[in-house]
Amino acid sequence: MRVNKYYLSAFTAFVIWGFFSLVLKPLHDYPSLDILFYRVFFSTVLLLVITLFFRKAILKNDVQVFNALPKSTKYRTIFLTIFGGFLLIANWFLFIYAVNHVSLKSASFAYLICPILTTIFAYLILKEKLSKWQWFAVGLSLVSCVILSFGSIRDLIYSLIIALTFAFYLISQRKNNHFDRLIILTVQLLIASVVILPFFPSHSGPTPTEPVFYIMLALIVGIFTVLALYLNLYALKGMNSSAVGILMYINPLINFTLAVLYFHEPIDRIQIVSYSLILISIVIFNEKVLFRKTDTQIEKTSS
Repeated sequence: MRVNKYYLSAFTAFVIWGFFSLVLKPLHDYPSLDILFYRVFFSTVLLLVITLFFRKAILKNDVQVFNALPKSTKYRTIFLTIFGGFLLIANWFLFIYAVNHVSLKSASFAYLICPILTTIFAYLILKEKLSKWQWFAVGLSLVSCVILSFGSIRDLIYSLIIALTFAFYLISQRKNNHFDRLIILTVQLLIASVVILPFFPSHSGPTPTEPVFYIMLALIVGIFTVLALYLNLYALKGMNSSAVGILMYINPLINFTLAVLYFHEPIDRIQIVSYSLILISIVIFNEKVLFRKTDTQIEKTSS
């Protein structure tokens, strides 16, 4: 098996996000908007410090590249960057609310739907081609999601909205590929901060004073936001959106495991069957990468 750096980046990003609930659950008593505010603001400050103090040369190069682009490409880049910033805000708030005020499994279900939507949109919008086996894997995932959706239409609709925001983010950023990914992320979070700043005085609660809030927030900002998002955006440089999307199933599989083994949420046979189908679909979709023979193996087989 040969897994390139882009697959490794995407895989690592979704593994990290799979454990997100471990740092969100201790913040259960804090309003979802407060967590969102501080996550965006602190992430923006961290990225600005990294960019302005350690990556000046890359920033200057990206500015030169932007100035040299045709007007139409400039407008498209500006639109995709701003659009991505808004999608991130919506996705983060809805996910935080779902984890802390609905259920961990409802949040996980959003990222079961998301790979299917991402794959379909990548096919329709980006014209990405899929093999018959990959379409079969998507169909298998769809069956598992239909099975899981029985019993809660409200959760299904809520999960669908969360899934749509991240699916569109992946699709839009696949086309936003002229600049350094960390610079793009910095600009998007700066836009997000500007957008939500006017709402902070009237919609935020009292300033948190407990150390646990800032400890969890540091982990959220450093690992689950900046590092994971950068790895995800970096993967899009060398992978199709559909391939990144299908690896997203790693996230809810870990979430589901934590929900059952760590948070002791109830489980039934339908959920076991559905998540097993999802695991099989991941293997089938990525069979070319997982089971591709190396040159050495080919020589041994032929001899």
